[in-house]
Amino acid sequence: MGVTNRVARFRDQYWERGESGRETPPALVASLYKLWLVGLLLKLIGSSWDVAWHFKWLRDELAPPHLINTLGTVIVVGLTLFHTYTGYGADKTALRLMQWGTGVFLVALPIDLINHRINGLDITSWSGSHALLYLGTAIMMAGAIRGWIKLYPEGGRWRVLGLTGLWLLFLENMWFPNQHQEYGVLEIASWDRGDPYAEPSLLQFAADQIGRPVDRESIVQFSLPIPDWVYPVWGLVAAALVLVVARRTIGVPWAATAVAGGYVAYRLLIWPLLGVADFPLSTVPVFLLLIGLAVDAAHLGRLPAPLAAVLGAAAVTGLGYGGIWVLQALDAAPPILYPSAAVTFVVLAALWLVADRVGVGQTPGRPLVAA
Repeated sequence: MGVTNRVARFRDQYWERGESGRETPPALVASLYKLWLVGLLLKLIGSSWDVAWHFKWLRDELAPPHLINTLGTVIVVGLTLFHTYTGYGADKTALRLMQWGTGVFLVALPIDLINHRINGLDITSWSGSHALLYLGTAIMMAGAIRGWIKLYPEGGRWRVLGLTGLWLLFLENMWFPNQHQEYGVLEIASWDRGDPYAEPSLLQFAADQIGRPVDRESIVQFSLPIPDWVYPVWGLVAAALVLVVARRTIGVPWAATAVAGGYVAYRLLIWPLLGVADFPLSTVPVFLLLIGLAVDAAHLGRLPAPLAAVLGAAAVTGLGYGGIWVLQALDAAPPILYPSAAVTFVVLAALWLVADRVGVGQTPGRPLVAA
């Protein structure tokens, strides 16, 4: 059967108006959520390439990374429209998350374009318009994760593997802004050895934006414009909370380690691919594997939830800052403000306790802290 006939058959069978939460054939649920994985994976590949692109080239309109990201976005938007119109494959809460996330993302796109027109390069991943893009993506992913948990057919390896993959993608989205510092520190190193990654027009543009000649100070301002405390505080708090919820929703031992390890493996895989293609390289946060282990370890014992949260936050903080220090000594890692460890511990412990209190990650039939 040709593609056209398959599409027509699918349309005739499922394209009808319906309320969210309607009964959906298991095969259709599986197909829809596998398409979610494909769309989000394309967005991941495009965004990963896009960071390296922005540290090399000034021009970026119709850049290949943007086109790949756009293809993934088209798939995600199409799925959201399908869920909305037919009511298949999503309960009301999951659908609202998909709709709101897609809406925020689509609103953020023209805002980001206007921001670039007004402010020029806007290389930093930490701009307001970029934050809206991350927020929209996070909300739509939350909808896909809820839909997977609630509706994906029982049995088979895809139920656990796919959910693990969705959480890996969610972790990447939360960690994504930190890649600015991970690329930036190696951009400075490339300048220091006399072979800068960035093309001359990009370096000149970045220097002109701050009214300086192209020198090391302008390269540092271009590469690391973010305060040193941001990388560890944001990264460790966000990553640990994502892994806590992932561990509880996946519901199997060492799930957090698998999610963190999968993300680290992905970063290690694209590292040589970018190098072969002559794109800038970044340092890889391999210490996230330790964060996954710490989160899983906090769920293995029978400690009271408050004590497990405090000890877990302490382990994440110590292993995270220690891991960054080791990377700095062995290879390269972004500069960090070590006294910020106190803030990281307090904020993470408080949010972990809140997650326990409100039952974030608790799923029907599973304890809040799984064995």
